[in-house]
Amino acid sequence: MQKLSPGWENPKHVRQWLSTLENYAFPQLGAKTLDSITAADVAETLRPVWLTLSETASRVKQRIHVVMQWGWAHGFCVANPVDVVDHLLPQQTRGRDEHQPAMPWRQLPLFVATSVYSDEPYNVTRALLLMVILTATRSGEARGMRWAEIDFHKRVWTIPAERMKARLQHRVPLSRQAIYILENIRGLHDELVFPSPRKQQILSDMVLTSFLRKKKAVSDIPGRVATAHGFRSTFRDWCSEQGYSRDLAERALAHTLKNKVEAAYHRTDLLEQRVPMMQAWADYVMSQIVNK
Repeated sequence: MQKLSPGWENPKHVRQWLSTLENYAFPQLGAKTLDSITAADVAETLRPVWLTLSETASRVKQRIHVVMQWGWAHGFCVANPVDVVDHLLPQQTRGRDEHQPAMPWRQLPLFVATSVYSDEPYNVTRALLLMVILTATRSGEARGMRWAEIDFHKRVWTIPAERMKARLQHRVPLSRQAIYILENIRGLHDELVFPSPRKQQILSDMVLTSFLRKKKAVSDIPGRVATAHGFRSTFRDWCSEQGYSRDLAERALAHTLKNKVEAAYHRTDLLEQRVPMMQAWADYVMSQIVNK
């Protein structure tokens, strides 16, 4: 990696580069010499994420491109197959979780510290948005959260199948910060965690939209405000950059697998493995908050 870019002084940047290549490129390309890598090889490397995780696919493609350019410049190959790989892949269309404007993950901690976090008891909107971010759940899943779904002892939130998009029960590890938020908002309603202050029912989906617009939450799409749903993409990008496996991130997002062969091996939700990942995510999200 030092030969690729001698100017890199940040070890974390190097680790992020390596983790992306290790997770997505090495399984297909790691055993090949640079001069033997073809456009078809690169296409097969990108195909698993090309349509479902377009942002990740673009990042992997860009980093393979840099490696191949370096190899070409230093005589290890005579062309860069990444230049023509698009001709072997279908046109990308943004998936339901990716068309939403998302806040770049590096900007999230400061936004949370300056515009979202409040230790004021019973601030439902801010508490709800923090829960959405910390758990990487969909807005509707968090808005409908019930006290009966939370196991404070095990620090697990179990969302019943009828409230999930895929109609499958989903368990969510709760970080220390998520537990703190829940403890801070207790007592508003016997059943709902985030009730509407006036009607004592589930909050409207416009509550978070209005809040983010008011705060001018920056997104990765120029001229667009970040959406609550977009924080799932923010989380996924952070996972990728930190070296967490795609499978683990997908489990956290409760994404179902369309590949039946792959799905046959996924008979567990990997809850125990997701616990440290979600705690690390929460620590990062709240890292700019003073004395917290």
